[in-house]
Amino acid sequence: MFFQKDAETMSRKQIEDLQLERLKWLVDYCSKNIPFYHDRLEKAGVTADKIKCLEDIKYIPYTTKADIRDNYPFGLFGQPTKNIVRIHASSGTTGKPTVVGYTKNDIENWTTCMARLCVASGATEDDIAQVAFGYGLFTGALGLHYGLERIGATVVPTSSGNTEKQIMLMQDFQTTILVATPSYAQYIGEKAREMGVIDKLNLRLGLFGSEGCTEELRSQIEKTLGVFATDNYGMSELMGPGVSGECRHRCGLHINEDHFLMEVIDPETLDVLPKGSKGELVVTTLTKEGIPMLRYRTKDITQIDYDTCKCGRTFARMSKIMGRTDDMLKIRGVNVFPSQIESVLMNFNNIAPHYQLVITRAKFTDALEVKIELADGSLLENYSELENLRNAIHHDLKTVLGIETKVSLVEHKSLERFQGKAKRILDLRNES
Repeated sequence: MFFQKDAETMSRKQIEDLQLERLKWLVDYCSKNIPFYHDRLEKAGVTADKIKCLEDIKYIPYTTKADIRDNYPFGLFGQPTKNIVRIHASSGTTGKPTVVGYTKNDIENWTTCMARLCVASGATEDDIAQVAFGYGLFTGALGLHYGLERIGATVVPTSSGNTEKQIMLMQDFQTTILVATPSYAQYIGEKAREMGVIDKLNLRLGLFGSEGCTEELRSQIEKTLGVFATDNYGMSELMGPGVSGECRHRCGLHINEDHFLMEVIDPETLDVLPKGSKGELVVTTLTKEGIPMLRYRTKDITQIDYDTCKCGRTFARMSKIMGRTDDMLKIRGVNVFPSQIESVLMNFNNIAPHYQLVITRAKFTDALEVKIELADGSLLENYSELENLRNAIHHDLKTVLGIETKVSLVEHKSLERFQGKAKRILDLRNES
């Protein structure tokens, strides 16, 4: 099923011709409307006329999150605030949020992109969708909300939190779609099972995002909630959710290529890599007016497949995010991604899908402790089985990561639950 079949089944030449046309427009638009980009493009000697083919994007300097923060709050906006109809922002480690703005046209394009992905995942006008993302400056909730409304689905904007009430409404409204972070979806499932009402839920589809989700965790969620779960990708700087998302075949996330131009680069050399290579994703927003992005470095690790999908969509597909260059943990010289650890842990039946990574430093040496919550309290009574489980996890982690880790099995429900993005990393190295 398609939301806009003509757009979603263009030939590769049609897609690239449209991208080139819009890229030239964007360079001219940024130069004329945003002093930051005007100066940067002028210094690089880049004008719209210099962009003869898509490969010429290489002449445009990269944009980073630091550029957005340095121009806080509205320095990168392409329109005066009188033409900005909405402002969103994401939290930042510096105390200042990353602020983004939308024109009416941006909101329309965002809604269209999200509607396409909702339909691709299997959502229909007959669905009742419960949005358990937090509403507010966060882009996730309203992005999915508008897209689902556009296709005619009934939207229940519960926001996050108050889990028992969420579950009550799911039963009363016979909710069929759950929109949430993967970690909160799993928690909802555990709570519903604890309340003895898991069999009374009518959920069939999960639209998850905002945080990484391994295949193993997704399988756990599907088993717990009885849903077919799909992943979508986006970030506030680019638009919000709706940049890409999975269809029913789940063989990559379809990129809305008429609105976004993707590159994959080597994060060390910054060179553009050949098609199909794994590296850092760089995105150019081809239609954004409020706050356009030229070659934005996402820090996300992925690869792109340009073959036509079995569903018939011709838009390129990016793999699920394999990690982040800035979330990558460097432990005794070894690169470690949290997603690697999660994939190992989800293969064990006696543990819950809740864990915490604690990094410490003693005598100039880093140490990684993996705290893992038990699925229930029964194993605490059997020391032998507990040690066998700990040793098995330790072995598999060492095999995958190549380093020693301390494995700690903790009591059921002892680790913090999150209603938004899960905060799994506790880095104490600077406190040593």
